[in-house]
Order: sequence, then C-alpha cells, then structure tokens
Amino acid sequence: MASTGELRDLSWCLQLIRSPRENLQNISFNNSTFHSSSFEISELSLRINISTDSANDAQFFGLIIQELALHKDKHKDLASLLFHSIEWHPEEISSLCALLEGRSSIKQLEFQKNIFKSEFLHELSGVIGRSTSLKEIAFSNCNIGSIGAVLLASALSKDNNSQVEELQIWEDSIGSKGAEELATMIEVNHTLRLLTILDKNSIAAAPLIATVLARNRKLEVHIWGGDKLSVKFIPESGILSISGMDSSSGLQRIACSLGWNTTVVSLDMTGVRLRSRWARDFRVVLECNKNLKDVKLSRTSLSNRSVVYIAAGLFKNSCLEKLVLDGNRFGGVGLEHLLCPLSRFSPLQHESANTTLQSLTFGGEKSNLGRNGGVLAILRLLETNQTLVQLVINQDRSLRPGDFVKIFRSLERNTTLRRLFLRGCRGVCEVVLQTIMNTLTVNPWIEEIDLSETPLQESGKATIVYEKLGQNSGPVHENELLADLPLAMPTCCRVLTFGPKYAGKNTLCRSLYYSMNANFFPYMDQLRSLIDPVEQIARTSEIKITKMQDNGTKISIWNLSDKNENLALHNLLFPNHGICTSFFLLVFSLIQSPADKFPKRHEEIEEELLHWLKSITSSSSKKSDQTQSILPHVTIVFTHTDMISRQSDNLHPIASVIQNLREDFKRYIEIHPTVFTVDARSSASVSRLAHHLRKTARTVLERSHLIYQVCNDLINLLYEWRSRNSNKPIMKWNEYCELCQLKVPSLRIRSRLDNMEKVNNQRREVAKSLHHLGEIIFFEDLGFLVLDCEWFCSDVLDQIMNFASKLNTAERRLTDGFISRKEMEKFIRESLQRPNQTPIPALGLGMSSKVISHYLEANDIINVMFKLELCYEKEPGDPMTLLLVPTILNKGIADNQSWEMTPSSEFVYIGRHLECKDTRRICFTSDFFPRLQVHLHNRIMQLVDQQGLAYRLQKHLIYVIINGIHIRIEVGGQPHYFVDILACSSKNITEIIRLIHQLIIPSIQSLCSPNITFSENIIRPDCVKYLIPHRFRKTQHVPLQYIKEIVLSLPADGMYDCQHTWASVEDHNQLLILNSASDYVRDLLSDNEFRDVLQVRYNDLQHLAVELATVTTPLNKGESSALTAVDPVNSPQEKVEPSISGIAKGVETVLQRLKLIEQEIKDLKQEIQGLRYYEHRLLIELHRKVDYVANYNTQLEEKKVPHLFYFVQLHSSNKQLVTRLLPGMTTLKLHMLCEFRREMHVVEDQVGCELIQVDNIAIKCLLPYMNRFMKLLTFALKIGAHFIGGIGHMVPDLSREVVRLLDSSVMYGATTAATAGAFGAVAMLGIGSNRSGSNSSGIEHDVRTARQWIVDFLKGKGITTGTHIAETFGLWRVRYCDDGRVAWICRRHLNMRRNEVIEMPL
Repeated sequence: MASTGELRDLSWCLQLIRSPRENLQNISFNNSTFHSSSFEISELSLRINISTDSANDAQFFGLIIQELALHKDKHKDLASLLFHSIEWHPEEISSLCALLEGRSSIKQLEFQKNIFKSEFLHELSGVIGRSTSLKEIAFSNCNIGSIGAVLLASALSKDNNSQVEELQIWEDSIGSKGAEELATMIEVNHTLRLLTILDKNSIAAAPLIATVLARNRKLEVHIWGGDKLSVKFIPESGILSISGMDSSSGLQRIACSLGWNTTVVSLDMTGVRLRSRWARDFRVVLECNKNLKDVKLSRTSLSNRSVVYIAAGLFKNSCLEKLVLDGNRFGGVGLEHLLCPLSRFSPLQHESANTTLQSLTFGGEKSNLGRNGGVLAILRLLETNQTLVQLVINQDRSLRPGDFVKIFRSLERNTTLRRLFLRGCRGVCEVVLQTIMNTLTVNPWIEEIDLSETPLQESGKATIVYEKLGQNSGPVHENELLADLPLAMPTCCRVLTFGPKYAGKNTLCRSLYYSMNANFFPYMDQLRSLIDPVEQIARTSEIKITKMQDNGTKISIWNLSDKNENLALHNLLFPNHGICTSFFLLVFSLIQSPADKFPKRHEEIEEELLHWLKSITSSSSKKSDQTQSILPHVTIVFTHTDMISRQSDNLHPIASVIQNLREDFKRYIEIHPTVFTVDARSSASVSRLAHHLRKTARTVLERSHLIYQVCNDLINLLYEWRSRNSNKPIMKWNEYCELCQLKVPSLRIRSRLDNMEKVNNQRREVAKSLHHLGEIIFFEDLGFLVLDCEWFCSDVLDQIMNFASKLNTAERRLTDGFISRKEMEKFIRESLQRPNQTPIPALGLGMSSKVISHYLEANDIINVMFKLELCYEKEPGDPMTLLLVPTILNKGIADNQSWEMTPSSEFVYIGRHLECKDTRRICFTSDFFPRLQVHLHNRIMQLVDQQGLAYRLQKHLIYVIINGIHIRIEVGGQPHYFVDILACSSKNITEIIRLIHQLIIPSIQSLCSPNITFSENIIRPDCVKYLIPHRFRKTQHVPLQYIKEIVLSLPADGMYDCQHTWASVEDHNQLLILNSASDYVRDLLSDNEFRDVLQVRYNDLQHLAVELATVTTPLNKGESSALTAVDPVNSPQEKVEPSISGIAKGVETVLQRLKLIEQEIKDLKQEIQGLRYYEHRLLIELHRKVDYVANYNTQLEEKKVPHLFYFVQLHSSNKQLVTRLLPGMTTLKLHMLCEFRREMHVVEDQVGCELIQVDNIAIKCLLPYMNRFMKLLTFALKIGAHFIGGIGHMVPDLSREVVRLLDSSVMYGATTAATAGAFGAVAMLGIGSNRSGSNSSGIEHDVRTARQWIVDFLKGKGITTGTHIAETFGLWRVRYCDDGRVAWICRRHLNMRRNEVIEMPL
C-alpha cells in the first residue's frame, strides 16, 4: 500500500479497486492535460487523473468504471463520485449506469464541465429515477439545457423509488420549458429538500418558486438569474427573498401562489419593480394568508393606486405584524388610504379594522407625504390606533416642522407606540425640540426615538432628547414612588331634597338658587302670580340637580321628588351618603293640596315625617353606634306658610311631634333643632334657609373625612373636558387615564419602570372619591364614568326603574317577568330617545336629551343593570337568553300557595321569621326585595353543587329548589319589615337550617343597611306545611332565643322531651284555620342549635365544679361564725367557699345545688361514654400518622439518629415541656422518644443532652417543627398517656363535639381530657389526611430541617455513634422483621419484642 499522497499509475488504481476496500468513500475523476495518475488524498478519498492525449489511458477510465460496477459489493462505503471535464462515451455511460443500478451505495453524484449527448442524458436520467440510494445530484456547466432539465424532471417525477433530496444545476440555461417541467416535478415530488439553479437569466425563477409556494413544499430554493440571486427561500425560517426579477407576469404568479401558503413567514421584495396588477393580486394574499408576518416592499416603485390595493388587503388581514414601504412613489393620497384600516373614524367604531400590525415603515425622498391629507392621516393613526408599536418615517423631505409638532402632540395621548424612527427627515429641527420634550414628559411609554441625519441631530440638540428617554426608562426615586397623595377637605356638598307630593320642592330649589347666587336679580315676590296653583300639581318625578357656588364651596341640591324609588336609586348609586359630604332636606307642606288650601292635621304630618325619617334611617350606611357628630344630618322645612295663619293652633302640636321624633331617632340621624317654615315663592322667606344651607354645608365638609387634594382639582378638569367634548356626559376609563396623564402630575406615570399598579390604584381611588362626592358615577367593572349625574339618573336609570308600567302593555306580553335581550335593548332605545327638552342653562335644572347611541349602547345599560343587580340572565353566557327584571313582576304570593311536590309523611317543614328589631325606625327600602331576587340568584349560580336547581320568582316571592330542599322566601309588612323563610324537604332539620344560615340569611343581610338588625323567630311547622298566609301567622312564630332559654331552664331529663304549644289560628270571621297544637323543641331546632344550648349548660356545670374544688387553707373561727349567721339564700355571700370548712358550713346550699344538677351529670356521663368509641378510633389514626411522619424517608437516611425529640426547661427541681422556642432561652435539655410503633413513649431516667442557649439558627431550623409536631406532643404529655399524638383527618361534627369538651376536662378526668386534647391539637394544627401534596411536602421539609439540626448539634456534643446515643438517651437502633423499617427503641421494648426486631450494630 502506497503512502497517502504518493503518485501512482492507473494500473495500481485498477488493482486497488479490484481488492476489497471498505473505508473508501469518495472518488474523483479529472481530465488531465498531462500524464495520467492516481493517488490517495486520504484514507477515505481517491483522486484519478485521466490524460486525454493517450488512447490507452482513456480506455483505463472506462475499465475503472466497469470494475467499480462489477466489484461494488467490495466498496460498500463508497458514497460520492465526482466527474470533472469528462467527455462521455457509450461504454462509459453504460458502466456508470450499471454502477448506479441495484444495490448501489452511491449517494452523491456530481458532474463538472462534462460533455453529454442527449441519448446519454436520457439513459443517465432513467437510472437516476430508478436509484434508491442517490441523495444529491449536481450538474455544473454541463450544458444540459432545457432537454437535460426536462429529462431530470421526468425522472424525478415518476412514481418510482427515487430518494433524491438535492438537485443543483449550475452555470446553465434550462429555459422556460425546463423550468416548467421542473415545476411540474416539484408538484408530485415530496422528497426533494434543496433546489439550486444558476441560470443565465431569471426566467426560470417564477415557475419554480411559485410551485414550491403553492404546494407548501418545505424545499430550500436558491435561484440565480445572471449574476444576481433572484429567489431565496429557507423553509426552516420561513424567509422568502425576491430580487432582480423583471417579469411582471412571473411576479403576479408568485403573488397568486402566496394566497393559501403556510410556509412563508417573511417576504422581502426590496428593489423589485412592482406594478398595480401585482398589488391587486397581493391584496388577496393579505386577505387570505394566515401565516405571513413580515412584508418588506422597499424601493418597489409603488404608486398611489398600488397602495390602495395593499390598504384594501389590510382591512381583512389578521396576522401581518410588520410592513415596510419606504422608498416608493406614493404620496399623501396613498398614505391616507394606507393608514385607513389602522385608524378609527367614529366613536361607534370600537377598534380599527386591522389590530395586528405592530410596525409600519414609509417615506422616501421621492414621496410627497405632506400634502393631500397625508399629515391628517398620520395624526389620526397616532390618536386612535392601539396596536402599533413601531413607526418609521425614512428620508422624508415633504413634512414640515409644523407637521412634526402636530405629530408629537398627538403622541401625548398614545400609550402603545414604543419606537419612533425619523431618520433623515429634514423637518425635524430645533423648532420641534420643545414639543418633543413636552411629549416625553407626559408619555413615558416611548422607548426610542431615532433622530439620525436630521437637522436636530446635526445641531447637537438631539442628545437632550436621548437623555430624557434615559430618564423615562430609569426607576423612579423610592420616596416619590411610595409617597401618598396629599389629603384635603372636600369642597363639594350635596343637599338631598325629598318629601311628599305637592310640597313645592321644585319651586323651593329655584328660590334657593336665586337666593344663593348673587349674579341674578332677587327672586321677586311678584313671580308668585306667574305660577298658578293648579299648574303646581303637574310636577315631574325625575331627579333634578341644581348647582351653585358659595365662596369656593360647590353646593348641589338633588331634588329626589316624592318617590321612594328615587331615594332607593340614589342609595344604590351612592351607598355611602351617610359618611360623605351630604345632608338631607325634608320638605313638607302645611296644607292638604295647593287646590283646596286646607291645613293638615298634626297626625298626618307626624305620619309623613315618620315615613321619610324611617326611609333615611333604613338606607343609611352608618351604624347606629356611631358618634352623634357624623350621623346623617336632616333639616325639616314646611312650605305654604303664606296660606296658614301664624296664630294657628296646629303649629304647636307639630313642634311637639318633631321634638319627640328627634329623641326617637337620635341614635340614627341628627335632626336640626330649628324647623324652617317658608313660602317657597318668596326670596325673603327662603333667605334664612339659604343661610342655613351655607352654614350646614361648611359644617358637613369640616367634619367629613378628608379626600385626596387631587379630587378638588379634577372637578374643574372634568368640567373643562366636557366643554371641549361637546358636553359629553360619559367618559371612558382610558379617556380618564389620559386626562390624568396629561393634566394631573400626581397621577402621572413618569417612567416605564414606574409602579403602574400603584398609579392605577390611585386613579381608581380618586374616581371613587369623586363618586362618593356625587360629582360623578363611577362603574369600575364596566370601564366608564358618568359626568352628568342628572342625565344618567333621570334619562337612563329612572326609565329603567319604571319598567312595570311600560312593559306590561298589549304589545309586550311578558311571561313570568322574562323578556328577551333583543326586546330589552329595543325598549331601552325607545325609552331614552325621547323628544328633546328645552334646557334651562341659567338654572342648571336640566339639559337636552341625548341620543343614547352617541354615548352608551343599549348593551351598556344592560350591563349597568347587571352591576346594580336590577336584572339577571336566565342562561348566563347565552347571547339569546332571556332577562328577568324583578320590578316588572305582577303576580303576587296569593297566585301560588302550594308546594311544588307531592306531599309525603317523610317531609320535614321548617320556617324562620326574620323581623327588624326596631320596626318603628327601621324598615326595608323599596328596592330591597327586587335586588334580593337577583342577588340570591347570582349567589346560587356561583355554587359548585346545584343539584336539581330551580329558581322561580313572583312579585313578593322567591321559590328555590336546591339539593332536594324547597325554599319559599316571602317579604311582608307595610312597609316591609320582615322576611319569612319557609322550607320543606325529606332531609333532616340540620341540613335545612344549615342551608338557610349559609345561603339565604347572608344574602339578606348583605343587602340591608348596617342599621337593620334581625331577630330570628321559629315559625310553626303546620303554617309552613299548609302555607298559611302571613297575615294569619302573626301569632304563630316564637323567638329562637326564647326557645333556647326555655330549654336551659329545664332539668337535663326534660330537655329532650320539651314541647312548645301553639295557639289556634282564626280568620277575621272567627273561622278556625289551625287548631292549637304542640311540637317537640327538638323538631324545631337543628342539631347545632341544640348543641349551643348544651354548651351553655356545660359551661354552667364547669363553673359549679370550680366552686366545689377544695383548698387546704382553713377559715378562722370569726369567719366561720359570720358565715353561719347569714341567710344562705338571700345573702350576697351565698357562694360556697372553695375549702373543706366552707363546704361544711354551707352544706345545705351545696345539697340544693347537687339536687339540681344530679340528672344533668348523669346525662353528661352518658354522652361522654359515647365519645369513648370515637376516642379509640382517634388513637388508632394518631398512631398511624405518627408512624408515617417518623419513617417517611427510612430508605434514604437509615435513621442514623432518632427522629422524635423534644425539649424540657429546668426550673429548680421541676421540668417543664417546651412547646415554643424563643431567642435567648437557657437551661434547656434535649430528650428523645422511644419510637416503637404504636407504643411511642417518654424514656424514663434518660440523661438527655444540655442546650446552653437558643440562638437564631436553632430558632430558624426548629420553629416550624415545634409549631407543627410539638404542640401535639404537649397534649399527649399533659394527659400522661403512653402515646405521641399524630396528625390525622377527622369528621367535622366529631371534632366540634370533642373540642367543645376541652374546657370540661377538669370535671371529668384525664380520659376525656386526652381525647379533647388530641382533637384540640389536630384542630390547632389544621392538618388532615386529605390535604394537598404541597402541604405534605411543607411538613416533610420542616421535619427534615429540624432533623439536620439535630445531627449537627449531636456532632458538636461529640455524640456521633450509636453507643453514644445509647448512653445519652437510652435508645438502641433496630430493624423491624416484617417491613424492614428502622427505629430507635428503649431497652424495655428491645427485650419484650425481641422476636419482632433485629438489633443493628451501633
């Protein structure tokens, strides 16, 4: 064998081929002008040079190919053949084909500058098509032409076993015919992975790449046309680059193939001249393609017409993220069309057509963007688009400095744009600098601005902009970040005016307005004649708001008219009026009506006063236990004094009535001692009242809670914002945030690293403060603010609150209160689009009605109703579902007086009567029960378990079926002051009462004022069973607390059989409805309620047991004689002394008490006896859990040291168990427990190991262990039991029984205390067997940390072996024979259980 690189002749080469050679992989044949030779390039490669000057050498070439074909089994590793400058002959081609046929190992075949005849190419292509081993084929400068391309395409497109993955044709011209045939081959060939064509022109590029794209082939394509790369496609990255193509038809063909393509992600056609026809086809690509993300069309000569097509495609595009169009010829017209799908043009258009494009580039020296609407299009884009992140304007010469000033001003309100590139824009000069700085002050979201090649950059002023950008990207100073908003006294006060009809409230508000506003002339008394008394009868019932200024204080008078619904509506929108800046003005008339002028009797006035004062008290959010200074303030005003004589005898009883009411309501409201009597039409008469309102407003503001100072500033800013926006009554949340960012520095986001959440929370709190002030109505969840409260209350919500009279018409027939969403929206539009009214700007008493579509849609109003719980959906989530509005219900309770089930003797009937405790001063508001109907429905729908759910409503009834329990909820009283809950089910009483207490009663309480407290009463079961109307149930309910007290008063043997007797029920004609009967108390109370009674009895007996405890200190003789002389019954010294002598002296008293509790003790012992079974089950569970904790990783650690340890603290001669470690504790000793399973115990006479002082490391390692495990150990040691308490799961009812007995351990001994202690530990640890894995892993982590500290501590003490542990703790390491676990046990267990364990070496 010749050495590598040594020249040899062809005979040697032929001999080498004939001999077996397994490692030969590459052979190259080269045409040489010198003599023939061969040599090894390496062990894997062989090069053969064939001289064309010698005919003999030429024969060797054919012979070598023939020998390779004959001996190809000897060269199984041969994979690559290279032929350079070879002129082929028939014999040689035949030998080559024989080499490639069959089981050939050749994978790569390359021809460089070879000469083929057409018949040779035909034969060769046929072999290539049949070969199953060839992977790569390359023809370089072989002049195969279109014929060769057609033959190769035909060979690779046949249905054969060809596995060719790479095809390369270099320095050739395959022509259009060859390209078309190759394209046809690509359509059916699925194995080709790389196609490289280097043609003399680019005509071959279009059909090839179009086919690849149309068929979604993952085929890498490189096509050169002349000296330029025409097409490059990399399927792995999805990048398609096209350049140097001039054929418009070919470009259109490529565009059409992109329509449904899924492999191209990025398209780059920079420098390709594109016409409008191509843009028309590309429009379809933008509309249909779902994968194209990036399109670059720079310098493509796009005109205005072409850009119009691209813009049309963007309207339906939902995936394109980046579009580059710089260097083209389109101007302002084209730009306006291009930006149209990215902008909004109407408030009704919630978003732009295209919401995915994030980067846009345009501009160029030849573009003329500054004219024909181009600037306006850019401004509209920046003001309305919410998805664009990057905007690039390159090399623009048409935009002027003033245009860039407008652009940067529009960026003040843009919160999505992050990068703005203005490279080479000549309009960016020093004139624009100040505007840029102002924009960056209020817009910190801009991360980058590129000003290179601009006049501003050339002047050196661009560094100021870059410094400001750096500040916006830096963190905010911590003190500024955490600084709270300053507080201040509010400057706005509301006067809530209401009262009965015909009281003159509207006239009084007008008079007060003119009296308190100095800009108007005095309200002349002569104006009285202009108002006829008959005209005063027809008054509006809507809410009207009158606003006025008084020395910097804004006073708004809310006229709530004579409807309780308006007060309920106000309280619904402003639930905190009791603690905010508002007070009440109650207006009453002294006459019956303006028409008859008869004075009212004082009884009528008292009834009206009581009614309205009760309404205020019932709706106030302040509890009655608050101090007098912050209670709701009420001023009482009487009108029509000009029609009543001053000497009338009727005024003195009225004054007495008001004084009595002030005393009655002093815990709830503050009634002003002065009662005003005025003529509402006289300015002189109301001037004293106006002065009182000014003074009271200042007092209310001074005593109210402080608000954020920024609230007072925002009130003026909101007024200015409305004036700039056509008096718009609605403000979206993003508009509010924009106003805060632009105008309020304290609520401004100053940096991208600023605490965004904190700033947003501050904005919300400020909006809530403005809401409580009554300046706005803020719906946080719905995302808008109502700036015109009068319009919203009168024109919107007031119409909604009056559905009953408007919906139940002949045209709108309702079924069970349900209405379709479509019908509801139609009704809302009809109700709110009323004819315009003439406003009175001077008075501020009204404003023209607005068309709702300008501000809110009908769907927004429905969402408001959902938010305020005025309606609910029958099927949530279904767009076609029905809506139920409880206010439109007409059917009463009397329409359905039956249970929806078949009667059965197994059913249990339970009823509870909830009644307001103070019915004279408290009642339910008018909106209470309709909202309860919605609130309870929403709450039930949130439950996980809704088996057999049914929910039906009537006007004063809720009927619920849930989990087999039928419940009726009825409201009653006039006005409503009680709620009856009637239940029927086959389940036991406890389950029914539990559902009532956990679902129904909390729902009722959540909708009531804090002033409303209930007394719970038990309704007679027969009344529930037969559904006796509540007008006959007035005597058929008894307080729950009264029943409990009756049971407590009985001896223990009478508790279970205690009965309550009900009186008979008769109607108004004295006809008998129900006979007198009795029910067992146990059938009226649930188990939990009966246990509450027993718990009180247990506590009483416990206290008595403490009294009977003996003390060794004797009494002296004087004390003994004094005790004997005192009457044991009436003396305050009746209590028996806790000593033996004391018991002897008071033996009669003791005997009396023992007789009273004798039977109770027997019953208690019987109940405790029943607990012993549960105690036994508990001990088994405790042992099992402790075994698990002690051995949870035996296989890993082999328990080199004991695991169960505890600490004791030495106090003189006593030892005290340590259950809580504190830093600095001293004189501690570490002890170990015997770990024998199910018999763990304290080892007697254990030496232990001293711990001098507890440091922080010990606290950190041991504290979780002590908190979890040692608490349980404490209970076990206290009761003296021979077990260590474990951690297990318990039945909830059992745990309550045992924990309840924990305080009774003194009386009943250690056994009960053991059970109670163990259960108490379990309850205290809060760990059960059904807890999640994360909780279990936390326990194991704590135990592992504690045990590692033990190992380190023992090593520090020199205790490193089992011998040392045996000497110190008396424990030996053993292994159980059955399960192989390891434990440390004492000597006693080692001897007694030697047959169960195997002692391990120490």
